[in-house]
Amino acid sequence: MTQHERALAGRLFDARCPEMRRLKHKAHVLCQRFNAMDEFDPDRLPLIREFIGSIGDGYYFQGPIQFNYGCNTHIGAGFFANFNLTVMDDGPITIGDHVMLAPNVSLMATTHPLIAAERGALTYPDGHVSTSEYAPAIHIGSHVWLACSVTVCGGVTIGDGAVVGAGSVVTKDIPAGWLAYGNPCRPIRPITQADSKLDLL
Repeated sequence: MTQHERALAGRLFDARCPEMRRLKHKAHVLCQRFNAMDEFDPDRLPLIREFIGSIGDGYYFQGPIQFNYGCNTHIGAGFFANFNLTVMDDGPITIGDHVMLAPNVSLMATTHPLIAAERGALTYPDGHVSTSEYAPAIHIGSHVWLACSVTVCGGVTIGDGAVVGAGSVVTKDIPAGWLAYGNPCRPIRPITQADSKLDLL
């Protein structure tokens, strides 16, 4: 099993090995290039497809962006991300259709063991010694809105149509169709027709 396969399987893996460093470097270089380009440059958005795992039609990233691997992230159609998106996709991140991310959103599908010896100097089955991490997956449904400065931790599922309020740290699942906020984030109430703003038209 390669270190990348270990990461995707939720096993402890060595992020400093040559295999993982090569994967990260590709994404980092392309993110740098994307961030340096004018937002109206027609060649800017297509760069995303060069490192992302998959993405549907009609996407937009305001930038700047930072993906750790990119290849472990899969996004549906109609995606929008505002300024300063950070995606630590050491593990799988799946995002549905028509998802909106406000400024400073962070998706953190990675973590380290709590025991110092396990994260600082672990001996792997092949005999090499390195730092360790593991990468619980993140699943975000369709029609989700994550407001400003939301952080989603690994192992979390956010259901379809949920809204997560500004500044929240999401450590547990959020049910579909609910408004949730706080640190730690918690479901507050279902979103209903009473929340409609069509009168503002």
